[in-house]
Amino acid sequence: MKTETSSDGATDDAAYGSLPAAMDLDIDNITGNVIKYCCQGRDSRMRFILERLVTYIHTFARETRLSTDEWRAGLDWLQECGQVCNGNRKELITVSDIFGLSTLVDEIDHPKPPGATPGSILGPFHSTEAEEKANGDQISRDPNGEPLFVLCTVRDTQGNPLPGARIHVWEADSNGEYDIEKPNMDGPDGRGILYSNDQGEFYFDAIVPVPYPVICDGPVGKFFEVSGRHQYRPAHMHFMFEKEGFDHLITALYLRNSEYYDSDVAFGVKNALLVDIQDMDVESASKYDRADVKKLLKYEFVLALNMEVGVLRNRHPIGG
Repeated sequence: MKTETSSDGATDDAAYGSLPAAMDLDIDNITGNVIKYCCQGRDSRMRFILERLVTYIHTFARETRLSTDEWRAGLDWLQECGQVCNGNRKELITVSDIFGLSTLVDEIDHPKPPGATPGSILGPFHSTEAEEKANGDQISRDPNGEPLFVLCTVRDTQGNPLPGARIHVWEADSNGEYDIEKPNMDGPDGRGILYSNDQGEFYFDAIVPVPYPVICDGPVGKFFEVSGRHQYRPAHMHFMFEKEGFDHLITALYLRNSEYYDSDVAFGVKNALLVDIQDMDVESASKYDRADVKKLLKYEFVLALNMEVGVLRNRHPIGG
């Protein structure tokens, strides 16, 4: 088939039916032609994503006047990110976190109605190997951590308790390390899967979270060197909620006034997720038989219905 190189950047569907020759491409005509070649699939959403991706990558190169050396350095960095990844080290999730992309995607895909608990980042340390725990069980075996009793409830946006919600919980140890970072890990630690009871409660023994640096012995560490940023996350504990009919909630609780709470390297902190560690009160100690535990964390999580989130999501469609 005889074709001619397109001189414009037209990206309408009709243009994809007749491909230009991929020849004599230059600064002025390459973007429109690459888009036509990349966007031949049947999935309209994927065509839209690829069209935008090519457009923004090319725009970035033009606006920065990207040099060959810079282009090569960027590719080498991405290659290093992939090379250090394994089943337990998810470098590219950390990259997404420190560029704010993880938070942005969550805000786009999981908008919350008033009163619902906001989301936060998943982070690179969630594991599918967590064990199911009964309410009241211990999730941390760290003997050096400060004991903490965590007492929470799960409700809908109307204030009704939600029994049977499946909750993943995970936290670092007293040194700021997660179990999956340790080469000689003896089973899951600092994590568990619980279910809310008939009153919407779930509770467990943990340790008081501490701030920690993200892993910096690889390409992410090189990024911090050139960007001049610190590499720390504030003290926090992760939660993930699954309940049929409700929007999937990935979030975390952050200790108020923890070091780095207002400069989180992963951009995950929200005011509604800031909590205070309290002294154990007499009522809770008696009801849950925790007289020997000195610290208490209490929080009420509010889940939004899929329908509620869908209405908000559709108010601000993201193309395609």
